[in-house]
Formats: sequence, C-alpha cells, structure tokens
Amino acid sequence: MARGVARAASFGGRAATARWCSYRRITVAVCLGNLVAALLVLRSLTSFAPTPPKREEVVEYTEEQIRKAEESIRIRREAEPVELVEAVKNLRKIFRREEKRRKELPLELKQKVSYEIVQLLLDLGDNSSFAQQREAVESWCFEKLKDIKSASIQNSTKLDLSNEEARTLKRALQFNWHVLMEDIGLWIPSEVSHTEHDDKPENEPEEEEIIAGPPLPSQCNAELHTDYDGAAVRWGLTHPKESAANCCQACLDQAKNARPGELRCNIWVYCPSEFGCFSPDKYEHKHQECWLKQADHPKLNFKDKYSESYRDSHPTAPVVVPWMSGVISA
Repeated sequence: MARGVARAASFGGRAATARWCSYRRITVAVCLGNLVAALLVLRSLTSFAPTPPKREEVVEYTEEQIRKAEESIRIRREAEPVELVEAVKNLRKIFRREEKRRKELPLELKQKVSYEIVQLLLDLGDNSSFAQQREAVESWCFEKLKDIKSASIQNSTKLDLSNEEARTLKRALQFNWHVLMEDIGLWIPSEVSHTEHDDKPENEPEEEEIIAGPPLPSQCNAELHTDYDGAAVRWGLTHPKESAANCCQACLDQAKNARPGELRCNIWVYCPSEFGCFSPDKYEHKHQECWLKQADHPKLNFKDKYSESYRDSHPTAPVVVPWMSGVISA
C-alpha cells in the first residue's frame, strides 16, 4: 500500500515538472533575457552620446566700446613702420637679384678670375701690405672692366672670353664686385694703423715696480730686469725660494757657512714672474727659481731689455728681461 502511494507521488511530481519546463515557457524566458540585454546595451550607448552644444550668447557692445575699439585699430595702423617695411621689401628684392646674378656666373669663369688675381698677388711679393694688395685688386678690376668694354665696342675677342662670358663678367664687375670676390674666396682684411701716444708728462718719475715678499736688505743691491753672470754655487732649478728677499738671504747664509776652498756666493738671481723666466739654455726656468753665483768681477748678462738683434736670433725671447738679481756688498 505504501509503495503504491510513493509511486503515485513520484509520478505526479514528474508531471508537474514537465508542465513547468515546457518548450513554450523556455522560449519566452530566453526572449525576455535577450530583451533585457538589448535594453542595457541601448542605455549604455545613449549615455556616451555627445551633448548638444549650448547656444552662444550674443554680446552686445555699446557705442562707446565700439568707438574705442575702432580708435585702437586706427592707432595700431598709424604706428606701423610703413617706411621700414618698404625698405625691408626693397632689400629683399636686391638680395634676390644679387643671388640670381651670383648663380649666373659659371664656375669656369670664376676659376679664370681667381687664377688672374692669385698671379697678381704673387707678383706683389710676400712683403706687400694689405693696402697694396687691395689697391692692386681694385686696379685689376678697373682695367678688366675697361678691356671688356673696349672689346665689346670693337667686337674683338682678345680677352679669351666668349661673348656670353664677357657680358656676365662685365655685369659682375660693375654691380657685384664684392659678391664675386666672396665667391672666389678672396678676402683682404682692413689694415689698421696703430700709433702709440705717450701722454706721460716730461720729468715725471718712473713708477716703482712692487716686489713681492718682505723688503730686501740694502746689502742685497737688488736690480730689477737684470741678469748677472757667474759660476753657479747653487742651481736654481732645484732651489726655489718664496721671495727675492729669501733668495738674497740664502746667498748670505751660503757665503757665511761655506767651507774652506768652496765658492762663496756673492751674486743672487731670482725669477719673480709667475709665467717663468726666459733663458737661452735648454731648461725651462719657472717662477721662484733662485740661483746663487760667484764672480770676482761680476758682469752683466742682460739688463732692462733684450736687443732687437738678440730677439731676432732668439724668437722666444721677450722684450723685457724678466730676471732680478743683485751683487752682495762686501
């Protein structure tokens, strides 16, 4: 009995489930789902649609504001540099015309002109001044232009130029001489004449040069721009001193402490220049070199300035003697 009831209940449940999951209801459910999805997609698309532009408000100006704006425009037009603008336009036309003429000059003609000018400058020699070179080139230009005009009148070809080349060169020499010189690479610098004027009053004492370091004792007998000769007691290449006073004191100390038979210093030579001091030997003499020397009869090597003949034979020699030295008093 119980088994029959259970079977009936099971059969009734299956029938109810079959009635609920029918094909018609499933189709309706799917259509409703698609409709919801379509509505969601449509909403998302419409949310990103551009908003219509707002209507621009029309600004109405008063007559006073319009009058001030027109006056401002008039003032700006009157302040415009009309003459300057016209001058710039004319310059541009001139530059374009010169550029056109420059391009018209053939390379072969430029080479002929440069060869003649080079030969002209070589004939002047290496000792010619810039003024002489410029005058010679200008004379060549004048004579060449004169020859071209004469040849065109006489219908002659003695210039070794074709008619077209002669016309082109004539136009270049007349109107574009400086441009032609630039094209062939010729540049002669201006010669500047420099004259030194001595404005120093007569009988005015010379300014004393300042010697770095402590003052030198009177027995040092310091002499600026002086180089004394003598036998080396102490080489200055390995004997630097901070000042001329220290160099003189080193000479005094050496003479005082010298052993019997040793040379006693009586000449000191010091290099006060920060750039070093010149000497005709092979060594490089640096700042603060202190040479200790000895001579029974001290003789000058150089004093004040090197002579022109000496500087001719020694090109690296300066004009003024850079050394300072002194002979110790007995």
